[in-house]
Amino acid sequence: MLAINPQVKIYLHTDPIDMRKSFDGLFGIIKSDLHLDVRDGGVFMFLNLRRNRIKLMYWDRDGIAIWMKRLESNCFQRPLRSSDGKHIIIEPTELQSILAGIDLASIKMRKRYVAPNLIPLATNAAS
Repeated sequence: MLAINPQVKIYLHTDPIDMRKSFDGLFGIIKSDLHLDVRDGGVFMFLNLRRNRIKLMYWDRDGIAIWMKRLESNCFQRPLRSSDGKHIIIEPTELQSILAGIDLASIKMRKRYVAPNLIPLATNAAS
C-alpha cells in the first residue's frame, strides 16, 4: 500500500484524464489547470473517464515520480463532494479508502480535536 505523509496535500484533478499522458503531459495539466508546480510539493491525482485507472504524480527529492494502478474490474470512487474549480483537496485517509475500494458514503468520520490557530502576541519593543 502507498504511504503518504498526513501533512502532504493531495490534489484530485476533477476532469477525466487521458491515461496515455505521462510526465510532461501531466506536468502541463498541473501547470495550466491547477496553477501549481509539482516541484513545490503535494500529490496530484488523476482518474480516467471510466475511473478504472488512477495516476499519482509527485516530486520525489530529485525528480518527478508517477504511481499508477489499473483495476481489473469495477472502478475507483470519486470523493462525494463537488468542486467549483479544477481540483479537490482530499485527505490521505480518503485516498487510501479510494485505493482500497472502500465506499466513501459508508464512512463516518468521528469528531476529533482541532487546535485553534495560535496567533503570536506582538511584543512592544518601545516599552
